[in-house]
Amino acid sequence: MQQQTIKESNLVKFLRFGIYLAAFVPLIIFKDFISPFHFGKVVVFRSLIEILGVGYLVLILKDRSYLPRRDKVFWAFFLFVLAFSLTTITSVLKYPSFWGSLERMGGLWTFWHYFVFFIILTSVFTKKEHWQRLLDLTIFAGVLSAFYGFGQKTNIDFFVGSGGRERIFGTIGNPALFAGYQLFIVFLSLMLYLQRKVSDPFLHKTLYLFAFGTTSIAVLMTAVRGSVLGYAVGLTVFAFLWMIYKPSRIGKLAFKTLISAAVLFVIFSSLFNDSSIVKNSKYLSRITNLSLTAVTVQTRFWAWQAGLKGWSESPKTMLLGWGPENFNIPFSKNFNPKFFVGSGSETLFDRAHNMFVEILVTMGIIGFLAYINIFIALFASLRKLLKNDEFIVYGAGLMSVTIAYIIHNSFIFDTSANLVVFFTIAGFISYLSIPAEDKNSTLGNKSRIFNPALINLTTAFLIIFVSVLIYKTNILPAKANYATTRAIVRGWQSDFNGALAKFKEALSYNVPGKYEYRHRFAQYLVGVGGPSTKEEIVQKAYNFALTEIDKNIKENPIDNLPYLYGSRLNIILGKDDPKSPYNDRALEYSMKALELSPTFIRTFYEIAQAYLSKKDYPKAIEFFQKAVDLNPETGLSYWYLGAAKIESGDPSGIKDLEKALTGEYRHSPTEQDYVRLLNIYIKDKDFIRIAFIYERLIGKNPKNPQYYASLATAYANLGRIDEAVEMARKAAMVDPSFEPDARAFVKSLGREF
Repeated sequence: MQQQTIKESNLVKFLRFGIYLAAFVPLIIFKDFISPFHFGKVVVFRSLIEILGVGYLVLILKDRSYLPRRDKVFWAFFLFVLAFSLTTITSVLKYPSFWGSLERMGGLWTFWHYFVFFIILTSVFTKKEHWQRLLDLTIFAGVLSAFYGFGQKTNIDFFVGSGGRERIFGTIGNPALFAGYQLFIVFLSLMLYLQRKVSDPFLHKTLYLFAFGTTSIAVLMTAVRGSVLGYAVGLTVFAFLWMIYKPSRIGKLAFKTLISAAVLFVIFSSLFNDSSIVKNSKYLSRITNLSLTAVTVQTRFWAWQAGLKGWSESPKTMLLGWGPENFNIPFSKNFNPKFFVGSGSETLFDRAHNMFVEILVTMGIIGFLAYINIFIALFASLRKLLKNDEFIVYGAGLMSVTIAYIIHNSFIFDTSANLVVFFTIAGFISYLSIPAEDKNSTLGNKSRIFNPALINLTTAFLIIFVSVLIYKTNILPAKANYATTRAIVRGWQSDFNGALAKFKEALSYNVPGKYEYRHRFAQYLVGVGGPSTKEEIVQKAYNFALTEIDKNIKENPIDNLPYLYGSRLNIILGKDDPKSPYNDRALEYSMKALELSPTFIRTFYEIAQAYLSKKDYPKAIEFFQKAVDLNPETGLSYWYLGAAKIESGDPSGIKDLEKALTGEYRHSPTEQDYVRLLNIYIKDKDFIRIAFIYERLIGKNPKNPQYYASLATAYANLGRIDEAVEMARKAAMVDPSFEPDARAFVKSLGREF
């Protein structure tokens, strides 16, 4: 019996050690993978929790006293997980709701791992020193992530994302997500610094203060306004609670100082937002921009509006939402054309950038109420802590970080690093809420030993099951992810056959992430600078890609994006033959995409391009004009419209081309675009516009001597002789072989070379 107790004790220690390891998950980066800052964190965390889950099941078979402690925080999380599960079952697209997207690895499957993490955490962390060690490790990992972010300001290759980066993102991969993670560390450090007794070693207090300062700097260096607001409000709440519940001059002074600083910041931002001091600093320009008309603010509002419109579409969507991880569906369906202002515009929001809107749209009222209930449970527990003199600092610190987290999440979303720390903090709140007499009770008093042979058999089965589970759901997806990045790298190296082989390998695994892998393959073919589509091997690759895209369509029939990929692949295959059936297929794909997202401007481009390939100019012009009408401020739409008119023989198209080069959202043409426009001006001998175009071409490619020579000719025809001579000399400087012709040209103008 004594031997059995030792084994149980070792098992509990093993589980605690695993939880300690989880504190370092935010530091994991798989740099050679797609989504390097998220993918690795999730597959490692899931594998870790699955291993710990086996140990925990064996533990509770041996000792029921380690069953989860069911308090209000536990029930709040449990109800949310049930809501998550229910809305996954009723989701319009169940596969992404269950597995999540490749980029952020969310979904029900991963979220259940966070809940299991919480259960194990609150079951085996039974003493204050356990929690103290975990919080110390969490802070240590956060400080390491902050220093990694500081390294991104350098040119040291060790730091992924380095190169004098303006806004750091640490080991999280995104400034806003990184700021949210650092916010947790800021308040944990401050809380533990203030909780330390005067008699504690000076070094301990100093390290907490150092961590607080380091992570505070990291938050401010991200220049994420929502996170900085959460930081400021959180500190102010902390000072206020400290002042109220633990009266002291320091608390009162801190509160007044923070309020004064906030007022001064608002005044400074209002008065000096247009000053040279602010404008010359990208950081100050961003952080002091409090306008609701700022581009990033506007895009957030548009995304929320699209999502909420989708949420109110039917009683089902209002009650149960569209399904977790499916925000992109109502967003695309109600797409605001103002999002698209030209190439590089962000036109796909797979998240609402507001967790409350996200939950409401994707999980409906049921999920939203369950989510709100989590915070109600946390605040109810924290309120009790504030009434206990021993826990006032904990109550103030944890309430402040929760408020900061809510504010932060009002402008962004959760990822693995943030959720690991959030569940850790929630577990600590749950522990602090345990009555003192229960904390001191001895575990094992409900011990129930089953048949050892049965336990051994169950353990063996669980080990085999989890090994297979880890291989199928973590290792194989990792292999597919890595194969895809190898395909992309081989594509960069112009190794078409090698890239094709690796893409096929990645898709052969048929694992979560296949949606994105199929699209990556299509992107490669669309942008490949390799063999011609007339070659048999390339045509086979296109047909294979179309087969894979059709799988995405079958699995995601209400998602417009796969249809657009199918349209683009067919357009490329049919562009050289007006009678090619590929052009008709392209129209079938793009028309379906238009049905799913009636205001998505890129879809109108696809339809018009297919009609151009068919030489049906009236139809092409019609759809380009519709794109212009959707957002008249998009220069690219005018450019396409003008080019289509010119190609059809309509000279009025030149006005559209010129309009594309002016205005707030003017199009930035390629060299080929300028050459197309140039040919029109040369035909009309419009030397003013010819000179204008060559000036722009030199800006695009200053190493092309012909551009200087042609600009010299245009200047000469305009009577701008001095400038013509200068351009002729520059042509000879760029390419000495131009010197004889340049000398003759200058001499013809009556000047010396």
